[in-house]
Amino acid sequence: MTDPDAFVEAVSEDNQTALSRLGSSKSLYADTGGEIDTEPVLEATADAEYAAWQTFLAWADDEGDDEARAAFETTAEEEQNHYETVDGKLADDEYEPSEVPQLHEYLRNREDTVERVGALVGRILASQRSKDQVVGYFVGDADPQTASLFRGFGEDLDDQLERAKTLLETVCDSDEDWNRAQEAASGAIQAAYDEYVETLEGMGANPKPVC
Repeated sequence: MTDPDAFVEAVSEDNQTALSRLGSSKSLYADTGGEIDTEPVLEATADAEYAAWQTFLAWADDEGDDEARAAFETTAEEEQNHYETVDGKLADDEYEPSEVPQLHEYLRNREDTVERVGALVGRILASQRSKDQVVGYFVGDADPQTASLFRGFGEDLDDQLERAKTLLETVCDSDEDWNRAQEAASGAIQAAYDEYVETLEGMGANPKPVC
């Protein structure tokens, strides 16, 4: 495989069930510990954005490939902006993100450029689903301004995906590279999905959507 679009399509297809459930209303229920209210939604989002900022900042700091480093730096800056924006909307001025999502634990264990770029694609695909739920929450809460804000975050994710697809072509020199990147992308999605399942089961809820 040498086509980034085909790569994203294959990753999405291979992880169709996990991505579908990460894009369900139960995802927000899991992220907020069952408290689907404005402050818990903002706090869960702040945790995720802060973790992403720190992950990509660390990747940029020790990345040997110039193009990858530049892409990770840009992504880290976007996530920093997302975090600071959400933090500014929190009622709790002293809120400190403490939870590192399993997705980011997984990402931080990727030390190889090819795997990092693949995992970045997986993270974006998972995050696009959860962002849609946050937008939906604020639409339902009759807060169009905040909903629009999170739509903007979603547009940044679209840009990040294009950036990652360009990087794939740069860093993947062989079929083995493409395969490793694809495994890392699926691993990132699976890490997010595993936490979703564990959280819901811990709350006594069924992680499968109600049909």
